[in-house]
Amino acid sequence: MPYKVTVCGAAGGIGQPLSLLLKLNTDITDLALYDIVNVPGVAADLSHINTPAKVTAFLPDNHGLKNALADAQLVIIPAGVPRKPGMTRDDLFKINAGIIRDLATAAATYCPNAFMLIISNPVNSTVPIVAEVFKSKGVYNPKRIFGVTTLDVVRSSRFVSDIKNWIDPVAVRIPIVGGHSGPTIVPLLSQIEPAQDFTREEAEALTKRIQYGGDEVVQAKNGAGSATLSMAHAGARFAQAVIAATLRGEKGVVEPTFVALEADSANAAALQASVDGLDHFALPVELGPHGVERIHPIGSINAFEKELLAIAIQDLKGNIQKGVDFVAASK
Repeated sequence: MPYKVTVCGAAGGIGQPLSLLLKLNTDITDLALYDIVNVPGVAADLSHINTPAKVTAFLPDNHGLKNALADAQLVIIPAGVPRKPGMTRDDLFKINAGIIRDLATAAATYCPNAFMLIISNPVNSTVPIVAEVFKSKGVYNPKRIFGVTTLDVVRSSRFVSDIKNWIDPVAVRIPIVGGHSGPTIVPLLSQIEPAQDFTREEAEALTKRIQYGGDEVVQAKNGAGSATLSMAHAGARFAQAVIAATLRGEKGVVEPTFVALEADSANAAALQASVDGLDHFALPVELGPHGVERIHPIGSINAFEKELLAIAIQDLKGNIQKGVDFVAASK
């Protein structure tokens, strides 16, 4: 069955390794790469890999964005500038918000039914931007818009195995809820599978490292970039989860992701009540043929996690509103 995936920002630090991983995915038959520069070379290079996906490159000229998006079933957006040392999330927002708004406008026009995977930071604000743009175009479907928070999940599994070295980092599962920046990232270590015990000191240290793991990479790269390779892996992993559930009909596919809670209409009121009325939140989401099938609640958490959750909710209120206000001002 034909399955077209479009990557917007495919020539960037995340876009190139992400496109490589997607080219290796044999479920994808058409891989469309869009960027404002350098993307023809990326596409030519990837096209030599002997997997089924046909790779095509698109630049802004000659309706490139329209052609890249047309008929796409899945759109992944890593476009934007990376975070640099000393750069705040607000600094990042000012630059990336306009990029995301324009790409969302094109997607709402040319592939309104595609599954939208938003990687561009700050995810807590860029996902609401995409949602508001789709609403303004009359094509909004909350079941199909996802903020990719998988890197937090990947990091948590790796970091836990660093201190409990008998744990397989591939097999361990830790729900990550909240958002995708600093204090909005809430690892629910009490719900780890397989079950493990952590002291308060271990939980605090692990949580801080998971929340600020991106800083390790920014500092290690000495100003030359942020997390690109690990983010590409996380993006490809979440894309495969979406493909598995929507294309291949696999059951029980669950991944934490930042979504509109109204996507689970049967449980939306209870979910929103549990997070002080927020309309977007990262929770474990069960995926199905139409995208969001069910959003799992936070469940039972300990006192430390309750403290983290309260902080995350307060920060997220401002983050989400910033995205909504940006689109309103753009009109």
